[in-house]
Amino acid sequence: MSQPTGTETTGRYLVLLEDRSVAAGAVEMNRVAGISAASTADHPTAADLAAADGMIFQDLGVAVVDATPEQVARLSRAAEASGPISVVEAERVVQAYTTTEGTAAAVDEGVFTWGLQAVGANLCAATGRGVRLAVLDTGFTTAHADYASRTVVTQSFIKGETVDDAHGHGTHCVGSAAGPRKPAAGPGYGVAHEVEIYAGKVLSNAGFGSDSGILAGIEWAISNGCAVISMSLGAAVRPGTPYSQVFEQAATRALARGALIIAAAGNESRRPGSVNPVGHPANCPSILSVGAVDVDRAIAPFSCGTVDTIGQVDLVGPGVDVYSSWNKDEGAGMYKRIQGTSMATPHVAGVAALIAERYGARGWELWARLVQSGRRLGLPSTDVGGGLVQAP
Repeated sequence: MSQPTGTETTGRYLVLLEDRSVAAGAVEMNRVAGISAASTADHPTAADLAAADGMIFQDLGVAVVDATPEQVARLSRAAEASGPISVVEAERVVQAYTTTEGTAAAVDEGVFTWGLQAVGANLCAATGRGVRLAVLDTGFTTAHADYASRTVVTQSFIKGETVDDAHGHGTHCVGSAAGPRKPAAGPGYGVAHEVEIYAGKVLSNAGFGSDSGILAGIEWAISNGCAVISMSLGAAVRPGTPYSQVFEQAATRALARGALIIAAAGNESRRPGSVNPVGHPANCPSILSVGAVDVDRAIAPFSCGTVDTIGQVDLVGPGVDVYSSWNKDEGAGMYKRIQGTSMATPHVAGVAALIAERYGARGWELWARLVQSGRRLGLPSTDVGGGLVQAP
């Protein structure tokens, strides 16, 4: 997928405010830089947002603002001092992680996809019932027949676009994490098939978005009590690039609220000759990073890996030739096979929901139980982390 016209950043800025000092941070932004930001705590109207210079995500303690170079310099100086403003970063452009389409897996998928079999979901008594799982992506195809009996809570964070998924990527990811075991056609493909689905549109129908959309989706998921947040998206980074301190703090604050963020490692590798580092935001220490393996449990050639001290792969999931729900009929009904770390991520998220149901685990405990579930594959931990995720 090509990058949209422009650069790697949007021209806006992320401002991390000290925990428990969000209100003071808003006052400080106005004092040092003349920036007035609306807060999600006040449920701002469209008019409020139009009049403001940005938005503060209250639960995360992060502001996204429009700022001139002079204002950025003032905010940065304030961040260097001891006060409620902690970090200032340029907002990034992000995209859905997709690669070439897959072909039918060379295993028996008469009843369940090879992915469900690989993670042991087909043998697990847990179903995800009572657990809320958010998929932040390109939205969801609300008219898909496989979900007619399911309640799917949706929200769009893309201006001018409904939650309906004209891309397909989001519907596919929702399917792997939470789709049915007895679909209208083909094998069962959902890991946590009775989980409560929250589908947030943070990427456009073209597959692109920004940091602010992701942060808005994370806050929405947390406020709705989601235990698991699945994000098959991101931006490539160069070796040695620092992880985002803003997203790291957002992730730790999410964990403190009982929400585990799981994100795709990225598809930029061209193995065996080239292994690219884990992308943003999966490279943050407090976001669980997912790589991809194929039906033979070999690392996928596109899967990013741990190449320096910044960003590591924590687990891997099935990410090649993955069958799941799609947004339109392309000759095989509303289903499609695609591949990428994007496909591996919802498998891990679905297993997280199964573990959350079985043990009542949330936050850091859920992280620990999920990583401990990994099945060793005889591959370097730099490629697969703790191994192939396994249902409880």
